[in-house]
Amino acid sequence: MIARDICQRVLRKAVSTGADYAEIFAENTVNHNINMIASKVDSIKDTVIAGAAVRVYKGMRSVMASTVDTSEEGLLRCAETAAEALGQGTAQIDIVLKERIFGDIHPVKICPVSVSNKEKVEILKAGYFAAKEYDPCVVQVSGGLADVDHNILIANTEGLYAQDRQIRTRIAISAVADKGQGTQTGSCSPGRRMGLEMFDIVDPKAVGIKAAQQAATMAGAGYCPAGVMPVAIDNGFGGVIFHEACGHSLEASSVAYGTSQFAGKLGEKIANEKVTAIDDGTIPNAWGSINIDDEGTPAQRNVLIENGVLKSYMIDKFNGRRMGMASTGNSRRQSYAYTPTSRMTNTYIAPGTDKNEDIIGSIEYGLYAKQMGGGSVNPVTGEFNFAVNEGYMIRNGKICEPVRGASLVGKGSEVIQNIDMVGTELEMGQGMCGSSSGSVPTNVGQAMIRVSTITVGGR
Repeated sequence: MIARDICQRVLRKAVSTGADYAEIFAENTVNHNINMIASKVDSIKDTVIAGAAVRVYKGMRSVMASTVDTSEEGLLRCAETAAEALGQGTAQIDIVLKERIFGDIHPVKICPVSVSNKEKVEILKAGYFAAKEYDPCVVQVSGGLADVDHNILIANTEGLYAQDRQIRTRIAISAVADKGQGTQTGSCSPGRRMGLEMFDIVDPKAVGIKAAQQAATMAGAGYCPAGVMPVAIDNGFGGVIFHEACGHSLEASSVAYGTSQFAGKLGEKIANEKVTAIDDGTIPNAWGSINIDDEGTPAQRNVLIENGVLKSYMIDKFNGRRMGMASTGNSRRQSYAYTPTSRMTNTYIAPGTDKNEDIIGSIEYGLYAKQMGGGSVNPVTGEFNFAVNEGYMIRNGKICEPVRGASLVGKGSEVIQNIDMVGTELEMGQGMCGSSSGSVPTNVGQAMIRVSTITVGGR
């Protein structure tokens, strides 16, 4: 993408005013999207993102400049801009770049660019019409198929010169159903760090059916009663609560500044002993997986909480400086235009020993949150409010009628203390996580859990 000798000259320019570290991040990304609505292909479009950023450190000061001009002249101007913004001084860094080749732990069998739009449309149609034909109450369906070819180069004054290619594929089906009580929606959007071989393991028809089934079920549901009660949260995307309410508080971007609810608590018991939480960027072909992070640090498996005890944080290079700790391979950015910071990859509550039927059977009166939705969280306090997209009442240890309008309200540090049962069947759910460094693909996950007491919003 950019020759090594050019990178060396650009880095020398970047440190010319006294920086103690400099980095080049360059990318060339092609996003390909096909969308369907009203039984027709609505759009097929490619979006290309290409450019580079130069970032410099001096102590605890950091400056980044970016450019779309990746010629040597353009990169030198970008480096000069960053260097001048940092201040005046002289460089004392000898820069010798050595290419480092990282093994690809996420192989791709069918590169999306090698597959015609016609073939991709047929995959999307299978999911779309499976949803549309599921039930007469389904009144609207939309769908999308996306593939991303993300190529990056990282060079820095520590001598690193490395490249990586990241290919991801995702299908998303959304359905709207109406049974005379107002419309309800359902959705399903699996993705993998794979090419089109993803559809060897993900049936697009099953995706459509799942979206339509959820919409149809909720369209016939009554409203959820409000109150404080035990809740069983299903596996997969149920892990979004840990991701949002606890995961962000374990990122160095908040820990380093003491604004996290978990700052300064390494080695302390912060959760129920049933809880072991992991962030693992090395899971083969998982949606949030990486070979290297956006600072060139290899992906790692980081145990965040082990049997309730806080073991580690997720750390990038810059915030690691403030903390006096090494990077854990968690520095991520949406594109060259964003400054990278500590972010999650595939974050999940590890499986436990409890059977699902025992978790449900232990609840005399409560809620079964089968599918979680979006919500809001205060990363400083961990206070959250999350919608339940598909929920059911539990009575006398049995799953009963579906309920709409449910939400879960609580505080992350309290909820993880109240997780007193953890199932055996881990699943992951795919999402895009937004933060200061933009939107990045992340997996959330867990086995089924029981929260012994939590506030359920409803009517």
